[in-house]
Amino acid sequence: MVREILIWPDPRLKEKALPVSTVDDSIRALIDDMFETMYAADGVGLAAPQIGVLQRVIVTDTSPGHEGAKPLALINPEILSRDGTLKWREGCLSVPDESEDVIRAAHVRVRFLDRDGVEQEIEATGMTAVCLQHECDHLDGVVFVDHLSTLKRELIRKRMKRLKRDRTADDVADVRA
Repeated sequence: MVREILIWPDPRLKEKALPVSTVDDSIRALIDDMFETMYAADGVGLAAPQIGVLQRVIVTDTSPGHEGAKPLALINPEILSRDGTLKWREGCLSVPDESEDVIRAAHVRVRFLDRDGVEQEIEATGMTAVCLQHECDHLDGVVFVDHLSTLKRELIRKRMKRLKRDRTADDVADVRA
């Protein structure tokens, strides 16, 4: 099921997600919904808080643009190490039509539970490393715009508030039609 993606500066995006205590069918259904939502929005990553679920679950799929990458579902991800630096032009499904350069680690090692509750580790570089860091940030209430200057962040905040206002007006017009 495709779920609604929260638009920043929705205050729920600032909340810290809680660890998943048991990987069960409800978590697997959440993962399936998250993949469906991410693909419907043409994204490469999605964190559960972006759809209003405060659980430490992320999904990524950077495979369309990067050979060797594959769809990943990570439960309770924990970044164990970060090495090097990389500037990457990032966007976010919760900040539509905006992108800015963000400095991230070039290489990360992440421990997580897979959809069967089995502990795994992954090492990633390039876009996959950036995506994992970006989505893990969401679990801690951090949006990529938090890495920008105050001026850039405030300009984007104004555009997002206008977008939300326009979408609400369109929804009201659709109901009346």
